[in-house]
Amino acid sequence: MLSESFCIYRNGGPEVLEACRVPVPSPGPGEVQLRQSAIGLNFADIYQRKGAHGPHAATPFPITLGSVGAGTVTAIGPGVEGVMVGQRVACMHPGAYQMTRNVPAGRLVPLPESVAEEVAGATLLRGLTAEYLLRRLYAVQPGDVVLVHAAAGGMGVLLSQWARALGATVIGTVGSEAKRAIALAHGCHHVVNYREGSFVDAVLALTGGEGVAVVYDAVGKDVFVPSLQCLRPCGMAINYGTASGDVEAFDLQLLHARSLIVSRPTLRTYIASPQALAGAAATLFAAVAAGQLRLEVNHRYPLAAVRDAHRDLEGRATTGSAVLIP
Repeated sequence: MLSESFCIYRNGGPEVLEACRVPVPSPGPGEVQLRQSAIGLNFADIYQRKGAHGPHAATPFPITLGSVGAGTVTAIGPGVEGVMVGQRVACMHPGAYQMTRNVPAGRLVPLPESVAEEVAGATLLRGLTAEYLLRRLYAVQPGDVVLVHAAAGGMGVLLSQWARALGATVIGTVGSEAKRAIALAHGCHHVVNYREGSFVDAVLALTGGEGVAVVYDAVGKDVFVPSLQCLRPCGMAINYGTASGDVEAFDLQLLHARSLIVSRPTLRTYIASPQALAGAAATLFAAVAAGQLRLEVNHRYPLAAVRDAHRDLEGRATTGSAVLIP
């Protein structure tokens, strides 16, 4: 079988994405075959397309981008148990930009009836990222004040909602008044438009000069070092994305006076085993069932329009989550 796919044969801009047909044999031992109905569009795909360093394993060209998709199991390989043909699942595994693919059974996430395949494809990677950022790397406590950069983006809206449900006061930053409204509607108590002045001054004013417990930063170069000034003593700055560019070397003495903590994590580490993936997904879906979190699809693109989707995401023209429909 040949599956419709989008591959890259070199690193570069959206123009390097090319339609291709990928062979899909019968699933091997420990594998299942998945017919995808939704494919996640995430900033990590842009990093990989551009050849930016990150958690991606070295892979020879051509490369099929993407790491998350959702759909229906169509075939099961030898030795696979607990999975049925026709079951609705999502999958966290490289090579998602294609219609049909074989994946390790241990990377599947069974979907509850309340979560549509399209929603899972669009939001699972971000939801699992929010889970480890809020519940494990820094465990948000009632009464904490947190700062979420890019609060109207796909990750920002999830972090803000969930942090608020955990009892935190949420301060978000955005780049426009339209995005301010989105952030306020998705959990933020206060929203700072960084184009109108110093977000550091605004955050310190909102916290009475005390600072925040944690900064969640997916922007990187433009905001990371100034964000350190927003932290309370022993606070943590987490850079989990670099939309504006990588954070270059900085002076460790900036951390010294207030014993600050800095982290540059990746989701891959936190869901490395099937057990860790299953546990994280269970926590995420429980938060959705409890009404702490709304998983939404804000933008839909045909897979054939993946170049346009990349341009929009890279140009910060999207808010919330986006999905590719094969």
